[in-house]
Amino acid sequence: MFVGRENELQELNELYEKNSFQFLVIYGRRRVGKTALINEFAIGKNTIYFTGIETNSKQNLENLSKAIFQYTDGSPIAPVFQGFQQALEYVFELSCEKRLILVIDEYPYVAKSYKSFASTLQTIIDKYKGLSKLFLILCGSSMSFMEEQVLGYKSPLYGRRTAQFKIQPFDYFDSCRCFKSFSPFDMALIYGIAGGIPQYLLQIDDTLSIEENIKNAFLKNTSYLFEEPSNLLKQEMREPAIYNAIITAIATGSTRMSEISSKAGEETSACAIYLKNLLSIGVVKKEAPVTEKSSKKTIYSIADNMFRFWYRFIPANMSIIQNGMVGLAYERISDQLSSYMGAVFEEICKQYLWRLNREKKASIAFVELGRWWGNDPVNKSAVEIDILAIADKDNAIFGECKWTNEDVGLSVLDTLVQNSRLLHFSQKHYYLFAKNGFTSSCIKRATELGNVVLVSYSDIAQIAQHHRGTTQG
Repeated sequence: MFVGRENELQELNELYEKNSFQFLVIYGRRRVGKTALINEFAIGKNTIYFTGIETNSKQNLENLSKAIFQYTDGSPIAPVFQGFQQALEYVFELSCEKRLILVIDEYPYVAKSYKSFASTLQTIIDKYKGLSKLFLILCGSSMSFMEEQVLGYKSPLYGRRTAQFKIQPFDYFDSCRCFKSFSPFDMALIYGIAGGIPQYLLQIDDTLSIEENIKNAFLKNTSYLFEEPSNLLKQEMREPAIYNAIITAIATGSTRMSEISSKAGEETSACAIYLKNLLSIGVVKKEAPVTEKSSKKTIYSIADNMFRFWYRFIPANMSIIQNGMVGLAYERISDQLSSYMGAVFEEICKQYLWRLNREKKASIAFVELGRWWGNDPVNKSAVEIDILAIADKDNAIFGECKWTNEDVGLSVLDTLVQNSRLLHFSQKHYYLFAKNGFTSSCIKRATELGNVVLVSYSDIAQIAQHHRGTTQG
């Protein structure tokens, strides 16, 4: 069953209906569902689908020739075009008569095997774009390659594309749509351990408990997710061991460049390059306080929840996992799950606020949202604010997120109001997010203040549950 991606499918179909030459670039990290999206879009349409492989140009040309002739006459045995130019011109000629989709998946492999491919394609596009009804899609998982070698201004293809789609992981709400049987609290945990990558979500079984899913998906050395982080790094990076050390450093609490480089045993200058590469594949993200972009305050964290979970728990338990002590490994993990979920809940709350903002239901219409941290000069202490959403120089939302079994009390609200005084917005609005609920004194104070919204996780899950009822495909 195909889930989500309604916006992308709608935009693809709107472009397709124009019945003129279109050149689309679709890219995103591995396992994010690019091919599934293209296949869903192409159902019932005339399509030539060619997937590049990491080989030489001769083999890729043979495979492209097979894909073309399988479309034209259905034959698995086909002649091979003399070159890529002849093959592409043949497809463009076909598309002069009728609408035709040509998908070149894993495009970076093709371009690397034949260095002149982009220039050849550019020449043919320029020749046929006024005559052709071709719907050309270049798709790739190497995001740095696609951004630099296809979308970048130095690329021969620069300026030829008619649209580009950067496919993002599912958010919490779309991840919920992949399952029918999990309870709301279980669904938060699933999002925390598998994240929003469709391929990772496919490893989860909603007829099993959270414990059984963690044991099956992460604590068996034969499972897909047990090997996935190392396999992905081997595919994407030349020195996977160093990247592994850097991700481990971040997962275990090192957030600043100096801390990460020290923990990983790498020079800061080298570490900066490795981090840039991890940023490019969507495994790591960097942040600065939302009110400033100072590089001095930049911190790094793991962007992908599955990687966060894996690096937090698997290396520390590797020996007992390898020795078949799955039960003990799970006990050690379950003791820390609640604290681990704090950052996950914070992310869910941010997505909830963005959703309210899109629907014009937030306290204010904000344009930027993030975290804030700094120093309180009066109390001489460090201060962190989970959520700061800014509308303009006068209006902002301040938020605090608590994933604890106890009801959130008055002290949490008072601290948030106190900390907000460090930032000089004249109109301040407050959101408190709780796993369960709020004490009567907190509810009373929120009512008195009049600019406080109290949100329990059940409020967020209710939206997800409604969203869950609408699936695609």
